[in-house]
Amino acid sequence: MENKKIWSTFLRGGCALFFFWNKGIYAHPVESEPPTAELDKINVTEYAKDLTGLTASVSQGRVSYVQLEKRPLLRIGELLEVVPGMIATQHSGSGKANQYFLRGFNLDHGTDFSASIDGIPLNLPTHAHGQGYLDLNSLIPEMVESIAFQKGPYYANVGDFSSAGNARIQTFNRLSQGIAKLAAGEDDFYRGLLADSSQLGKGDLLYAGEFNFYDGPWAYPNDSKQYKGLIKYTVGDSAQGLTLLGSAYHGRWKATDQIPQRAVEQGLISRLGTIDPTDGGESSRYSLGVNWRHHRANSSTHITAYGFYYDLDLYSNFTFFLEDPLNGDQIYQKDRRWVVGTEAEHTWFLAWGDREVANTIGLQFRHDAIAEVGLFHTRARKSLSTVRSDQVQQSRVGWYGESEIKWNDKFRSVVGLRGDFYNFDVDSRLPENTGDRTDFIASPKLSFILGPWAKTEYFINAGYGFHSNDARGVTATVDPETGMPLKQVNPLVRSQGAEGGLKNQGIPGLTTTLAVWYLTLDSELVFVGDAGTTEPSGSSNRYGVEWTNSYQLTSWLMLEADFAFSKAKFAGGGEVPNSLGRVISAGVTMDWPANTRFFGALRLRHYGDSPLTEGGNVKARSTTMLNLKAGYNAKQWEIALDVLNLLNSEDPDIAYFYDSRLPGEPSSGVPDILFHPVIPRSIRGSVVVRF
Repeated sequence: MENKKIWSTFLRGGCALFFFWNKGIYAHPVESEPPTAELDKINVTEYAKDLTGLTASVSQGRVSYVQLEKRPLLRIGELLEVVPGMIATQHSGSGKANQYFLRGFNLDHGTDFSASIDGIPLNLPTHAHGQGYLDLNSLIPEMVESIAFQKGPYYANVGDFSSAGNARIQTFNRLSQGIAKLAAGEDDFYRGLLADSSQLGKGDLLYAGEFNFYDGPWAYPNDSKQYKGLIKYTVGDSAQGLTLLGSAYHGRWKATDQIPQRAVEQGLISRLGTIDPTDGGESSRYSLGVNWRHHRANSSTHITAYGFYYDLDLYSNFTFFLEDPLNGDQIYQKDRRWVVGTEAEHTWFLAWGDREVANTIGLQFRHDAIAEVGLFHTRARKSLSTVRSDQVQQSRVGWYGESEIKWNDKFRSVVGLRGDFYNFDVDSRLPENTGDRTDFIASPKLSFILGPWAKTEYFINAGYGFHSNDARGVTATVDPETGMPLKQVNPLVRSQGAEGGLKNQGIPGLTTTLAVWYLTLDSELVFVGDAGTTEPSGSSNRYGVEWTNSYQLTSWLMLEADFAFSKAKFAGGGEVPNSLGRVISAGVTMDWPANTRFFGALRLRHYGDSPLTEGGNVKARSTTMLNLKAGYNAKQWEIALDVLNLLNSEDPDIAYFYDSRLPGEPSSGVPDILFHPVIPRSIRGSVVVRF
């Protein structure tokens, strides 16, 4: 009966929304460019462009390959650092998803930040290692044409895992020239790329392949090996066309996980050492997708369908010998799944008198058929016992509607409503944890945009968002190790946010934004060292201020400086562990005129000390890194040099605080800081040939 009521509410709301948007009070159509085509104008051929009238919030933007190609990158996840205030770190091997931080969130591996590539979602619910697991390792960075980002829960077209923000990564449909690239560097770094596109029939065929090998500076080499491929066939353009795409990724690695600070201070291991040299993993992802877009004089339609297979084998040891003094505490996390889904969006461009109106409705569907998600005790990757092993069928259907009205030259409003229905079906080896649950959540959104006055726009945003919880926690009633009763977690966790800000472009070439924001979350996910994962905790409140600046000083000189300050506390008091209160990034990019052809980029990454306990009495120290890229760009070839961690910083990449045990220590364990260091200074060179 409860399920019928939920479905009835869901369907009635969707039908009513469709009727209102399609047949409602807006009387006649007007001609307009498709939203995708309009957005494609943003930052595609220039570092800075006037975005007045194109964004719904001050925390929304888009960057292009022009800004991305000159960035020195240590890891693929740092592409998301184009989102002001975002930090991507790593506490394990290079084949594992990054750890992300934004707006006072330790996002773990993606719980409250969502991302997609060419419309195919990356986040994985009910994942073996972390809810909303976001792994960018399958991406080839040279193939990224643009990254569009939004921060906060103010946008109706995004749902799960996007309370802090979201990013939509778009790869090229065609290349103006073929690319052959070889790179090599310290610590046995080798990378090769071959990419090209050609006309095939009425369309363009793009293909790219990459290999990436890396040992790293660690006492026990990573022995990381990654292989990637991308193929796309496109007919038409961004306004009218069809794209078929396929991608493949496989990686395997050994890992140096976080290590106890006391082990380094006592000289037991170096800061680049490890306690368990058998940690590591292997992962694959194979995707197929189709993207269809059609723009008419008074409407625009966009449909995406996708399917992919994903697997992961991950071995980790976070507490060493705390739980099992004889065999150690290594765990094996296993994930096997097939995913299918589709997203459809239609926009009508209408008029209400002399007011311009854009009404949008959308429907999204996704099903994860998880053949096995499991947790096992192991020793040196040999199985000892099963903690739990489950099969999960998880489905979600979401609909949304949004209306943007331009009331006059100085005032726009955006009103949105989103509804999401979830079904969690868990088949557990432990019958008590088998179950089937459904849930529904509605998320209204509202934005006001005023101006511009003196080349300044003002934004007011508010909205509700959410993230889903792991299906195993939704249905579990018994702890699989202790047999003790468990309280089931809420399937869907609500967030609420508000923001005010301004964007000024009064000085030619300079875009500066200022945002003040607030966000509450009904349930927080915090790291639990002995399980190597996260668990729900109390509700939390966050607030902060962000100031971003980009200045195209000359045709060849770009300056950037972003400052983000935040505070995160539990509603009942206490700090949210691993919440970064200060993030500063800055950069200088130089691309001299054609007769010179030299280029260079210098980027600063800084994030401040963060609390590691709720009491705030233990903190991780701040981290500062400087990365350099310089080279010479001829018409058909290019050489470049990357110097990562230019000043040879010895700061932590990430740190935690929990109990662990080394041989000979008390059986109850020792509370200590466990950290993963940034890599020492590393030099890499590359050669690119264009054809």
